[in-house]
Amino acid sequence: MTCTKEEIERKRLAALQKRQNKLMNVTPNKSAALLASNSFGTPKSSGSPRNNAYNSNASFHPYARVSNSSNSQAENSVPVGKIVNGTIYLISETRFEVNPSEFCVPLINIFKTIPSRSYDPGSKLWNFSVDDYHELMKKVAPLAPHVVLGSLPPYVLKVLQGQTMDPNNIDLTPVEATLRHKLMPFQEQGVRFGIARRGRCMIADDMGLGKTFQALGIASYYRHNWPLLIVTTSSMRETWQSKIHELLPSVPLMNIATLTTGKDAQLVADRQTEIVIVSYKITTMHTDLLKSKKFGVVIIDESHYLKSHKAQCTVALNSITRQCQRLVLLSGTPALSRPAELFTQLSLIEPKLFGSYTEYGKRYCAGKQTNFGWDMSGQSNLTELQILLQKRFLIRRTKEQVLTTLEGKTRETVLLDCTLLQFSKEEQQGLSQMAEAYNTKKSTEKHAALVTYFSESARVKIPAICKYIRQVVKETEGKFLVFAHHRNMIDAICSTLDEERVPYISIVGSTPPASRAELVDRFQHSASCRCAVLSVTAANSGLTLTAANLVLFAELHWNPGILTQAEARAHRIGQVGGVCVRYLIAPATADDAIWPMLQNKLNVLNDVGLSRDTFEDSTLKHQESKNNMAQYLSPISKNKNDYIPGTNIRKGTLKPDTSKNQMNGQTSSLNSQLNCQTSNGENTDDVITQFHMENDITMHEISAIEECFLDDDEDDALLANLDL
Repeated sequence: MTCTKEEIERKRLAALQKRQNKLMNVTPNKSAALLASNSFGTPKSSGSPRNNAYNSNASFHPYARVSNSSNSQAENSVPVGKIVNGTIYLISETRFEVNPSEFCVPLINIFKTIPSRSYDPGSKLWNFSVDDYHELMKKVAPLAPHVVLGSLPPYVLKVLQGQTMDPNNIDLTPVEATLRHKLMPFQEQGVRFGIARRGRCMIADDMGLGKTFQALGIASYYRHNWPLLIVTTSSMRETWQSKIHELLPSVPLMNIATLTTGKDAQLVADRQTEIVIVSYKITTMHTDLLKSKKFGVVIIDESHYLKSHKAQCTVALNSITRQCQRLVLLSGTPALSRPAELFTQLSLIEPKLFGSYTEYGKRYCAGKQTNFGWDMSGQSNLTELQILLQKRFLIRRTKEQVLTTLEGKTRETVLLDCTLLQFSKEEQQGLSQMAEAYNTKKSTEKHAALVTYFSESARVKIPAICKYIRQVVKETEGKFLVFAHHRNMIDAICSTLDEERVPYISIVGSTPPASRAELVDRFQHSASCRCAVLSVTAANSGLTLTAANLVLFAELHWNPGILTQAEARAHRIGQVGGVCVRYLIAPATADDAIWPMLQNKLNVLNDVGLSRDTFEDSTLKHQESKNNMAQYLSPISKNKNDYIPGTNIRKGTLKPDTSKNQMNGQTSSLNSQLNCQTSNGENTDDVITQFHMENDITMHEISAIEECFLDDDEDDALLANLDL
């Protein structure tokens, strides 16, 4: 017969109890007290050797049934030689869970005395109502130091007990009528949420849901606290100014100042200036000037840029916002990859709530000390963090929740043709070594290894990416976006579009902010402009490109928030059709490491409630790799390019002794064979292959034959009859 761990422990304690009673010849109640006081060591006798002799008159039988009082005392005693630790964390706004390090009978007996107790068979843990928290801790306290439960942090209890206004009872009349009438129902709800939090909150709606409207609505409600400071990216300063002019017409243009250089300092200091717009970089350069303005309302756009609490911009904004009464943060991706990135934003909203970064990190980032300091790259108690965010700090809605008329977004993973990847055996070995270096590096060196691997992979992918762009141009008629990261990749894509004579716009980090609005307007309203080539880091936010229904990613990025923001340039309010997102992946490159990393980071953000995206449901496709005659007959371009369009064949690599007359003769011979054999239904690819073998023509000579095909007018009739 097998016994459970609990039964064995109970019987062991009962045996110790009986032996103690016999040796000490005391009453059961007194022996239980002595056992409890000495339960973590060897049982000691307080009597003389004579009293401890076995000739006691007390009756004892080794198989006698133990009395109920003895059982009760044994079950309430702490396990001998053990220290039981436990953690407590929220599982909902009204309940918390206790997770002890091991089974402990006295602790379980206390759990059973709590009225709101509930046992979860799945996790095998007990949970209770938040209202019974103090009662539980009071009953567990006498078991110390042998049983220790970590308490809920004071800030958790403060958030749970905090009183907030009912958003439905808030009157939005103080909001300027022009803006108030343009608010969609869910945007109006966001404004009410911000006012219910006394104007200190984060609007974390999905990208493309009008966070600018909601922020200006909250600022307009608290206009009596102005002047207003708007901190945004350099490329979005003009956009904010135009939105203010459109939505808040009561604010004169002369009362809106954009701080770009030191020459604007006097304009900012002017008492009539009601709104000041600055970039993150300017904030660090003119901190004292902005502090002297004593802003009452501050809006920080794209607040996820403040993910480091040590950054100069974060330090500057901490000093500027310390005196403001209202603070609204805006971000579609508050944390790009891990919970540690939330601390600076939350501490801006509620400066003294969490105490310190270390305290926050130990609770929610699985913080641990290493030889290099604290490691806050992990995650812990994510359900509790999500509850705090939703209860106190932010409101987040997705497109699927609020835009029922917006068609869905589909993701596709396209595996590129391996035969088009540009690497020799030596380069392939180099990539393998980079991959091995990345996998074997320590956590502190992994990022540097990944950047090197990522940069080399971009060069390898260029020919396959360019061919895929050509396929998209020929097979689709609508507009599309292409995101890339490295400059050589962006230049290669632009050259490909030039060769295909496809009008496009390009926005990269060096594109002046003043010209971005003009480029976006051209893409949105010009029918001839079919493509936008964009930097994934410089153009992933602040742009509305809803004229496109297809989004291509020539390169990945290790932050999933960057990618989802880039997708939202097309999938947002104003989109009239569905959006297809395609990630172009190349095997044996850095994509093999980055793709699973993205999904792991998204899983963490999903646990915190900051994302509902996943890359696991993307459809897998393969790039068309069938070699046909069309790729050899692509038109000659005047633009310089190292490769024949659509192939990985370098131009200018002909043998020096190959004359044009020889090529013309070979071309005529090939023409005649094609005329004869294609009429019999034979495959043109087979004809060309056989012709190459018979005439000893290398692949490097094909470009010269291509020129001969296009020089003669009589070849037009031949090409017209070919089924390409």
